[in-house]
Amino acid sequence: MTTKAREYHLAARPKGMPTPDDFRLVERELADPGPGEVLVRNDVLSVDPYMRGRMNDVKSYVPPFALDAPMDGGAVGTVIASGDASVPVGASVLHTAGWRDYALIPARGATVVDTRLAPAGRYLGALGTTGLTAWGGLMIAAEFKPGDTVFVSGAAGAVGSLVGQIAKLSGAARVVGSAGGADKARSLVERFGYDAALDYRAGDLRGQLAEAAPDGIDVYFDNVGGEHLEAALAAARRGGRIALCGAIAQYNDTEAPAAPRNLALAIGKRLTLRGFIVLDYAPRHAEFAAQMAPWLASGQIVAAETVVHGLENTLDAFLALFSGGNTGKMLIELG
Repeated sequence: MTTKAREYHLAARPKGMPTPDDFRLVERELADPGPGEVLVRNDVLSVDPYMRGRMNDVKSYVPPFALDAPMDGGAVGTVIASGDASVPVGASVLHTAGWRDYALIPARGATVVDTRLAPAGRYLGALGTTGLTAWGGLMIAAEFKPGDTVFVSGAAGAVGSLVGQIAKLSGAARVVGSAGGADKARSLVERFGYDAALDYRAGDLRGQLAEAAPDGIDVYFDNVGGEHLEAALAAARRGGRIALCGAIAQYNDTEAPAAPRNLALAIGKRLTLRGFIVLDYAPRHAEFAAQMAPWLASGQIVAAETVVHGLENTLDAFLALFSGGNTGKMLIELG
């Protein structure tokens, strides 16, 4: 018996902001699983800003998406047929064959998760690579210390909304976040516990940060780059640490950015700028989960999610990441 599946293919390399013409939703038939394989019906898909980089044909820490082939990404689904006794029918599994409704994958690439302990989407967000990115970037890359003043850009996003909360729970003296629009900025304080929030759309980001952190910042968690990085360099105290997680402001640029115009400040201030990717911290996932799980269970951390329904809306959800269309983790629920 075969299963009809729908999957997104990259049809063309985007130039600038991707458009629907760069993608195709393709139907194909999947065979029953052979030995060591499982057939999964996806329940929840993840779309993330880093995927934009994979649409370019450039060397990076993950291979680019191939043209005219299935795209991939994080997903949680239910096993509906199995050729491996260790991953039985009915199990919920975390895997990387996203951007589709059904997937035939090696059983070794499927991690069984317990959706009775946490909703499926949580394993893609706060308990998954999103949470590990926030925790690892803050605690390891930025060498966070209790008493630090922390600035987070993209603070209403999937990673940023967690960084601020982790910092507060870990003893930060003050946490400042930046988001786009007055409503999102207000939510940083009211929903996620930030001490102060900046609305970057209001302009004068450097002035807003100076007012919110008049004594300067010790840590900057950078999800945006550009003007935010310049403002952080200006506000950094001597010996400050900057964790370079992402630069979403530049992902769709067609020309090279001017770079931080005040980077020379890092010399006199003895700043540390450290880039990282979540794979760096995979060996410490158990340590991360041991801290994050109780915080989530107790309600000390809010795991914000923006949920879109239907595979056919996956592309719209992805594109919305670049216009501030999400608060917290962007997820697509199927079925």
